[in-house]
Amino acid sequence: MRIAHKTLIAAALIAGTTAVSAQDRHLLSPDGSVDIAIGTDPTTKGPTYAVAFHGRPVIGTSPLGLAFEGYKKLGPDTAVTGATRAGADTRYRLIAGKTSTARDHYNELTLSLTETTGARRRLDILFRAYDDGVAFRYRLPVQPGFTDLRLAGELTEYAFPRDYRCWGLNLGRFDTSHEGEYDPIAASQVRPHNLFETPVTCRTGDGNTSFALTEADLRDYSGAYLTGRETGALGFATRLTPRLDDPAIAVKADVRTTGLTTPWRVVMLGDTPGRLIESTLLTSLNPAPTGDFSWVKPGKTAWDWWNGPTLKALPGGAKMNDATIRAYIDFAAANGLPYMLIDEGWYANSGGGPLVYPGADILSVVPAIDLPGLVRYAADRKVGLWLWANWRVLDAKMDAAFARYAAMGIKGFKVDFMDRTDQQIVEFYQRIFRASADHRLMLDLHGAYHPTGATRTWPQFLTQEGVLGAEYNKWTRRITARHNVTLPFTRGLAGPYDYTPGGFRNATPATFRIEPATPMVQTTRGQALAMYVVFDSPFMGIADSPDNYAGAAGMDFLRAVPASWDETRVLSGAIGERIVMARRSGRDWYVGAMTDENPRTLDVPLAFLGRGRFTATVWQDGAAPTDVATTTRTVTARDTLRVVLAGSGGAAVRLVPAR
Repeated sequence: MRIAHKTLIAAALIAGTTAVSAQDRHLLSPDGSVDIAIGTDPTTKGPTYAVAFHGRPVIGTSPLGLAFEGYKKLGPDTAVTGATRAGADTRYRLIAGKTSTARDHYNELTLSLTETTGARRRLDILFRAYDDGVAFRYRLPVQPGFTDLRLAGELTEYAFPRDYRCWGLNLGRFDTSHEGEYDPIAASQVRPHNLFETPVTCRTGDGNTSFALTEADLRDYSGAYLTGRETGALGFATRLTPRLDDPAIAVKADVRTTGLTTPWRVVMLGDTPGRLIESTLLTSLNPAPTGDFSWVKPGKTAWDWWNGPTLKALPGGAKMNDATIRAYIDFAAANGLPYMLIDEGWYANSGGGPLVYPGADILSVVPAIDLPGLVRYAADRKVGLWLWANWRVLDAKMDAAFARYAAMGIKGFKVDFMDRTDQQIVEFYQRIFRASADHRLMLDLHGAYHPTGATRTWPQFLTQEGVLGAEYNKWTRRITARHNVTLPFTRGLAGPYDYTPGGFRNATPATFRIEPATPMVQTTRGQALAMYVVFDSPFMGIADSPDNYAGAAGMDFLRAVPASWDETRVLSGAIGERIVMARRSGRDWYVGAMTDENPRTLDVPLAFLGRGRFTATVWQDGAAPTDVATTTRTVTARDTLRVVLAGSGGAAVRLVPAR
């Protein structure tokens, strides 16, 4: 990958210093808006940190350190024996996602700590201050006495100076698909038995200042949750997922030659909650890719699983056979969709969701499917095929399967039902990242833990689930408009989410019915269109049946809207209430506006357009949930568009340079 611009600034300002006091040490972000204060707890003699934003406290004085098996801690009773400062200002490219160019600009401080008694173990803590957040991680250097590491957890906490209002997904268990509502909760209501998925988003109460707690660069480690502090004080503590084979610990490793480096603990910061959505902090905290990824192509996809039984062109409805897949390929080709995803049922003894049936074999295609023939049929129509797989079935024969299907012309895999966050499943992610890159196959991971910025290192990893998405319309009433306008400010902060939008059987919450075979959605057509701008997924599903799209209002927008972007701006929004987002692809801009169950009229200033005249086409709610009112006008950056949203509604806008 070519770097557009790179300037590195690194200076060892304080190095090899002995007996350095950590009291009153500060690390400022490049523009000075973020201040990390690093100190020593007077009782435990362990390291602490605190975070201020624009001079106001956000995270109070909080402990740091690691906990080994048997409650043995590394952090308390340590002294600072060295400190090194560095910084970087780097621009890098992203093949897919919310922006095509990102800036990695930070100041860094590494503290070296040594125990004052006992084994005199050493621990480094790396701090980075960005203008839009804070990150820190632990590093265990190679040292005598450390051979086989058995880590039980961390001492990392996030103390709150006051009772913030937060939004979080309280899963309450480690074995989970990571799907649920990010409900509002006061910090004072968080308990030590809770297990909150990351990110957790909070408002400080100082204007619109917002922050989110999460992690980045998760490798060779266990995934983290947030829980209440044992002291009962306001804020969160970190809890690592235990290993399946050894639940007394979370991480084991041989550290004799490489030591151990943990993931980054991250505090994203913004003057508004929308600034958190724009941030590229998590990808910046991951390594740059190595190798050629020019073959990675984001795009929209047709899909045969969510709604297909009513295909009129097929007597008896859709099934897992060549005729059904050809019908979806034809639909994709007719509407300019570059991909079609073949879901569960194409290989021998597939089915059962997370269960693996006896005899399941990813190398054996069912007789009703001529996969090489379908690949050729699709290629003739400029459509690429993706395949679904249960992760256990795939993992058993990953290299052979990837080699065979990549040679056949398959473009990517959707891999499902990991439903865990322990160290072993994190290792599986690394295996599949490497193997899919080697075979030039793109990835969509379902049943997946929260994103940690790996899409930078592995650009073929286009999207993932770990979100309560549109599939739940088939069996619940949980997919409300409020849920939809909460996701961008919570789960969406971490990275792309395969929500699978596009439901065109639109109803009001009052008229919505649960119909598993032919699902409805309890939001308007306008909101369905807006999701393609507001929700971030470079492999974006067009989930409904081709029958429901035929001649439907708004289908012209779905044909036009891209799946990946050069620039993202959040124009306005409030968590769980409304959002207006603008995204640029080339010279064209797209705007998505969504509201909760309350109707709203929103003004959209167009200052982001810059110079020139643009043709604005607006799709917004009509009289019925399935109606779309379409208008066209010429605008400039001096203009403001007014969009009228029904309850549970939305609007979409396309702005192209006027000729």
